Amino acid sequence: MAINPRLHLAPVPEDVARRLVEESAISVVLADDHALMRRSLQFVLDGDEGITVVADADDLAAVERHVHSYRPQVLVLDLSLPDGSGLPAIGELRRSAPDTQIVIVTMEDNPGFAQRALAAGASGFVLKDHAEEELVVAVKMAARGESYVTPKVARRLAALRGSLTDAHLSPREAEVLQLIALGHTSVEIARMLTLSPRTVETHRARIHHKLGLRTRAELVRYALARGLLTG
Repeated sequence: MAINPRLHLAPVPEDVARRLVEESAISVVLADDHALMRRSLQFVLDGDEGITVVADADDLAAVERHVHSYRPQVLVLDLSLPDGSGLPAIGELRRSAPDTQIVIVTMEDNPGFAQRALAAGASGFVLKDHAEEELVVAVKMAARGESYVTPKVARRLAALRGSLTDAHLSPREAEVLQLIALGHTSVEIARMLTLSPRTVETHRARIHHKLGLRTRAELVRYALARGLLTG
């Protein structure tokens, strides 16, 4: 993706931002803690005449300030901001600014993560390496009150939900199943899901019991058959 190194990301003055909203341009606040990534994402959004980035932020405090000042139609949000954002921030922002839709941009392609983001109130979920092709579409759909998920993740999400229905797994169990099948240890899974290793082992035991499978190899075959590991 071509990036203009001289691109200036200073916020649009508030009165100008409000006028843009009135003129029906989709106003966007863009949040990512890496300056180069913000420039890349703004370059993509600015390429569409129907979208205007009114402000950018590199931490959650700035996100909250800009969302409340500019009242954007869409917030494009990376969940790895340095001051304690993450999934809980989605619900908090939706409660404090219900008219602002949220599109997540992330490197995390785990369908369980996407499911939790959408359940928390996000309208879109776009992988950063697909942003050039998909971010504008996701923003426009969010502004219309519709949802968009990167197809790669959407396929895994559908498979994950199928496992919940067919095998009566809980959402967390299905997520742990996928990570086990991908080769992660209980300690690694615990760190990724912010759980204790003992809790992960409990989920693992329940998964084996519900599926009637005894070995990790059997779990891998099950996950493959269900499409949980497809790209």
